[in-house]
Amino acid sequence: MSSARVGCLLLPGFSLGTLAGVIDPLAQAAPLHPGRIPEPLMLSIDGRPVRAGSGAWVVCTELRAAPPLQLAVVVSDLPWTAHDPLGPAVLQWLREQAAAGACLGGVGTGAAWLAEAGLLQGHRATLHWPHLAAQAERHPGVVLSQQRFEIDRQRLSSAGGEAARDLMIAWLGRHHGDRLAQELAAQAGLAGPRAADERQRVPGSGRGGAGSAKLAEALALMEANLSEPLPTEEVARLVGVSRRHLERLFRQHLDALPSRWYLGLRLERAQALLRQTPQSILQIGLACGFASGPHFSNAYRAHFGRTPRDERGLRAQTWRDAAATQPAPGNAARDERSV
Repeated sequence: MSSARVGCLLLPGFSLGTLAGVIDPLAQAAPLHPGRIPEPLMLSIDGRPVRAGSGAWVVCTELRAAPPLQLAVVVSDLPWTAHDPLGPAVLQWLREQAAAGACLGGVGTGAAWLAEAGLLQGHRATLHWPHLAAQAERHPGVVLSQQRFEIDRQRLSSAGGEAARDLMIAWLGRHHGDRLAQELAAQAGLAGPRAADERQRVPGSGRGGAGSAKLAEALALMEANLSEPLPTEEVARLVGVSRRHLERLFRQHLDALPSRWYLGLRLERAQALLRQTPQSILQIGLACGFASGPHFSNAYRAHFGRTPRDERGLRAQTWRDAAATQPAPGNAARDERSV
């Protein structure tokens, strides 16, 4: 049995699939390298069980009771915001782990917490794609990418789910050899370990195969011009097709008009900024290409069914609900569902 540990700090609403992506490769590698593979340890701020997004409860050890860690991983589906009551304790613990020499990781949106702690300056990192734009704006000193995972010196990060598994396979391969990585990939049904430079799959960006290259160009233009939206005619001109051809591509592959898709991208970015930054609602509206507060509010309500102000309140409510529904420690074993 190895004395090394991989500490998984679980934050409310985390994905069980992402957690499995971290711990399954460790469990599969252990019998292949007896006594050499670190064991996973589930952690929470106060030692109480943590509720996953699916409703399952996972029993945890309190942070302060954890042994020294080889790797400390934040497992989260919700990135840091100024309203998170757990924020100060999480950030302090991450800084302490860095000072102690632990390798630090973030999966799902965990990299946002590392960035907020000031531990990703000058490092490459990634997180689940809907949050990339907001985090890039908040942390210009972090080199954020759209890759499935990143390993940069003592910092590890990935999107959620299978990307977390790919990250752990790559990390174990670096420490214990390519043969182990190949064996773990085979157990996952892969021909080999996934490369770090494989990009995350963004909805719409991979549809239609080679025939939709112009569509991919148009989507990239839209993503790059959210604060000053381009007219549909200009997007079509820049990618070298007629407006009618561009509209046909969008209807064929995305079942939407270019203007409606573009509006959705801007509103999704606005949602991320509302949840993840302290910027004012007016500032966010302007940053996402809306000329006035009422224009932004009306478009947001039509798209999401709630106003930007309502959105701001949802994040804090998520944490309050999670805290209010935690089971008593004595009931943890009865309430926990297996992962």
